[in-house]
Amino acid sequence: MSKPLAEVIILAGPSGSGKTFLSTRTGIPALSLDEFYRDDDAPNLPYLSHGVVDWDDPRSWDASEAFTALYELCYQGEATIPIYDIPTNRRTGERTITLGEHRVVIAEGIFASTLIPRLAENNILAGAICIARSPLRNAWFRLLRDVSEGRKSLPILLYRGVRLAHSEPTKVSRWIADGCTPARSLDEAEQMALKLAGKTQE
Repeated sequence: MSKPLAEVIILAGPSGSGKTFLSTRTGIPALSLDEFYRDDDAPNLPYLSHGVVDWDDPRSWDASEAFTALYELCYQGEATIPIYDIPTNRRTGERTITLGEHRVVIAEGIFASTLIPRLAENNILAGAICIARSPLRNAWFRLLRDVSEGRKSLPILLYRGVRLAHSEPTKVSRWIADGCTPARSLDEAEQMALKLAGKTQE
């Protein structure tokens, strides 16, 4: 296997915890793994009550496709990824992303930690971080974001918000078990990411 051009920083965290904001703030190229959600008419999707798709279940996204995109980015310098529209639950197109001179890319999402073993096996894992701040803080910012973006109807957002806040401690524990280092604030997570990026480019 040839030497990769770049490596991946995994950034996991609850919905609304600031993963996308943090990725932008670091200045490190980032890939949102939300782009790899499945369309809402795809077979074998997980469902909650009332026929609502459980978008917080890893069966709702395509992990293999996400890994392939990261592999191509790290070994070829570019990859074609889908464009996913959350309000309509569908892929609306695709785009090509390139790393240029960068030697690290952030892969952020609630399922990001599931990619750690495959990235490590292929020598493209720089490190892994998970944001582990207050569930109530995350719930508030998640609701503000989802309402402003019209992601779902308000009843669904409130129902999902309660479920997510209740399950967050368990999810954080799982991300840590998967190999993520917890950060208790965005500032701490940013410092970790920049340190990993610095080591990769030395």
